[in-house]
Amino acid sequence: MTADDKHAAETSPSPYVSGLLCRCPRCGKGKLFTGFLTLRPSCEVCGQDFTFADAGDGPAIFVIMIAGAIVVGAALVTEAKYQPPFWVHAALWVPLILAVTLWPLRGLKSLLIALQYHHKASEGRLRPRADE
Repeated sequence: MTADDKHAAETSPSPYVSGLLCRCPRCGKGKLFTGFLTLRPSCEVCGQDFTFADAGDGPAIFVIMIAGAIVVGAALVTEAKYQPPFWVHAALWVPLILAVTLWPLRGLKSLLIALQYHHKASEGRLRPRADE
């Protein structure tokens, strides 16, 4: 580890805090997104290039698994206890599905990008690059 790497590790914000706040993983101040899930090309504060960032389908998979467990569990308990008509199920579960899928998706995408930056994750390769 070089002196620059040590200094960067000491001064960089927590990847969890910057990730969940949707901030730049290097400075922790600049915004990460321009839209709901559209990544900025670079940080407006420190100039960090975000082309390295590739969260892929990871955030969506986490959200689907967690939201599915919550909604299906709640629907099964409601059906077993109260046996409401179908319109009540629609009135209950459509807003809950939207809340438990859209709300955490942005934060999870940002968190995975911050962790990717923090751990210097990249595509696998068989040989180290010359600049390493």
